Amino acid sequence: MSIDMTMMYAFHAALRRELDRVARLTESPDGLLKATVTWELFTTYLHVHHTSEDDALWPALRTVVPETDLALLDAMEAEHSVIDPALAAVEASGAGDLAENVAVLRDRLTAHLRHEEQETLPLIAATLPQEEWARFGALHRQRVGDDTVRYLPWLLDSAADDLAARVLGSLPDPMRRAYLDEWVPAYHSMRVTSRPGDTSTGS
Repeated sequence: MSIDMTMMYAFHAALRRELDRVARLTESPDGLLKATVTWELFTTYLHVHHTSEDDALWPALRTVVPETDLALLDAMEAEHSVIDPALAAVEASGAGDLAENVAVLRDRLTAHLRHEEQETLPLIAATLPQEEWARFGALHRQRVGDDTVRYLPWLLDSAADDLAARVLGSLPDPMRRAYLDEWVPAYHSMRVTSRPGDTSTGS
């Protein structure tokens, strides 16, 4: 059975979408990016994702990949290590350097996502045992925890129809009904009632 990377690609798509929103929010004259729900959700779920990779995915890969591929895993960890300082720089920004620091964050994160998709995900598909992939997914879900009610609508906000259908098709029926009937309306209500300029649900 091949590894199903639907959730990984959905997450990467969500990060790219949110980077677009973050960049647009830097254009606001009041500089409220860091107080918006967009920034909160983006940073919360990015932290969950990268720490889960650091703790469960990269160590498992190191035990199964050829020695010639260890440099790629070193690169993945190095790329993670420069994203946290970029996030911190945005947090510490004033109005004068906010857009510049967001641009640095966007460049670093999009380069990492592209590198991971082009080289690391194929390596995972070729070498990682299913149980280790499942362990990574379980850790990720555990760290999201009760925030799943916000996480899934955030993940699939503006997702392509086929990608959203694959994700929703993997859910148990009660969770899928809760997602459609309760979680999505609550998510959109939260976006609408957040700070001005932070209501975008489109690309």
